[in-house]
Amino acid sequence: MAEIAVDKKPMGTSLCTLRNFSIVAHIDHGKSTLADRILQHTGALTPREMKEQFLDQMDLERERGITIKSQTARLHYEDAQQQRWIFNLIDTPGHVDFGYEVQRCMAACEAALLLVDASQGVQAQTVANTYLALQHDLTIVPVINKIDLPSADPQQVRQQIEEILGIPADDAVLVSGKTGAGVVQLLQTIAQRVPPPQGDSQAPLQALIFDSWFDAYRGVVALVRVMQGCVAAGDTIQLMHGGGSFTVQEIGAFAPKPVVLPQLSAGEVGFVVASIKSVHEAQVGDTITHANRPAVKPLAGFQKAQPMVFSGIFPTEGGDYTLLRDALEKLALNDAALTFEPETSTALGHGFRCGFLGLLHMEVVQERLEREFDLDLLMTAPTVVYRAQLNSGETISVDNPSRLPEAGETTCLQEPFIQANIHTPTEYLGPLIALCQQRRGRQISIDYASRTQATLVYHMPMAEVVFDFFDTLKSMSHGYASLDYEPVGYEVSQLVRIDILLNGDKVDALSLITHRSTAYQRGRALCEKLRSLIPKQQFQIAIQAAIGSKVIARETISALRKDVTAKCYGGDISRKRKLLEKQKKGKKRMRQVGQVSVPQSAFLAILKT
Repeated sequence: MAEIAVDKKPMGTSLCTLRNFSIVAHIDHGKSTLADRILQHTGALTPREMKEQFLDQMDLERERGITIKSQTARLHYEDAQQQRWIFNLIDTPGHVDFGYEVQRCMAACEAALLLVDASQGVQAQTVANTYLALQHDLTIVPVINKIDLPSADPQQVRQQIEEILGIPADDAVLVSGKTGAGVVQLLQTIAQRVPPPQGDSQAPLQALIFDSWFDAYRGVVALVRVMQGCVAAGDTIQLMHGGGSFTVQEIGAFAPKPVVLPQLSAGEVGFVVASIKSVHEAQVGDTITHANRPAVKPLAGFQKAQPMVFSGIFPTEGGDYTLLRDALEKLALNDAALTFEPETSTALGHGFRCGFLGLLHMEVVQERLEREFDLDLLMTAPTVVYRAQLNSGETISVDNPSRLPEAGETTCLQEPFIQANIHTPTEYLGPLIALCQQRRGRQISIDYASRTQATLVYHMPMAEVVFDFFDTLKSMSHGYASLDYEPVGYEVSQLVRIDILLNGDKVDALSLITHRSTAYQRGRALCEKLRSLIPKQQFQIAIQAAIGSKVIARETISALRKDVTAKCYGGDISRKRKLLEKQKKGKKRMRQVGQVSVPQSAFLAILKT
């Protein structure tokens, strides 16, 4: 954690001057840039301290240009009438894979600034975040950003907000996060339209943990929203679900740098450090209360995130298994949507089966494990959760292709389906409809929000979406189309498992489940891809794709060949034949005992087929 200072602007935190709000929007609509301008106008940072996307603290966020973790900032604002306010701002991610992060942040707010790009208009995550805010009963303040762009059309965007979202947009605030235009008016609007928090500072303590992370020196740091009561350094607190009791060492908030506060009262957002050393004792969604005066019941917490994509994570060195387990426990504390359980593979040894909300979430977790914990990892190709109905009538979940029962043991197989909502300019409708049909989608509806914007609604298999669907969608629409999806249940499908064999040995980590209609093409493409990725050995390698005992595709990697006849010059031909026969027998023996080294790129090859 960064160096902690003492708050230089102490002031009474009356509920009537406190405003808690989050910024939500579709990806790349300018949330982090607008947050920068708010930080500048409230004097939270000096010009020397200021840098672009200040609240995006991770190097990974800056490299990818996206927000992965939500960040809070406690800001002091003084309006034209010299009225002083305290704003608790929460900057949230925009990608659909981090929707659970947005949901948790909304539990700490009374309002949401709904940011819409003046040139792109309402997009998929704009709609999803609006519904999420309404579910949490938040006040929604529409804000139209990027009004400085030549292609900006604020009036058209106002109309879209009213027609698609059903929210009055006549008083939508027009701003530019890049130039700072309209930010002063936005701050005044926040003070006037965002409702103050409710709560009694004298009641028994109820503080909701909506985020947390592990610090090597301080233990678990819990980011909380105090609903009732107050908490100060020296208090003995109790976790109502975890059950442990701890003494509070430090109370503070991010402004946006960490500052120490005397206490946190009802309605405030800040962090609590209580020397909690175990990552299992302070989970997101738990309720903090006083040990000597506990609350009657805990807060509702959060509905557990349902993983959509599963993948195996294995250390390249077997001795790093314990380090990987500790790293996953610490990362899961900070990323509540990540799930994991131990798994053993005959090809890769001991590792973990991890659940993610999507492919981007999976990539980010891998990057964070390798960067933050200095691990070298192998990840298997992602798969969704299937269901198999056994002959006995029992239904089991299958999140790993190697666990799929044999064909004679099941009566039917089911795969998860989603409802995909695709927002696109009308000029790209034709290619996108063809793409959805190609991915076994069933059209539900086409809604025209305006002459230039349409919404496609499709019923699609989740397995067809988690691979390269999003990238293909963006390519076909030149980046203008957006995707949002939600699970709708399971349906019976003609599914088969493709096994990959290397010299007759099954590599369970390369198995995959696919629809029977595409099995041959995927098996053939996978074998060809593996042939180009697996390095040559001193012996021949046979790569086979099989469904059950039937081989559907084969490729062969020829052996590295040493010229054993180079030393033979002149003489009888039988001398060369004798040397070649000896080499042939040696390669045959080597093939029987040789181990094929499979690189990480081979496991990711399944994504490309």
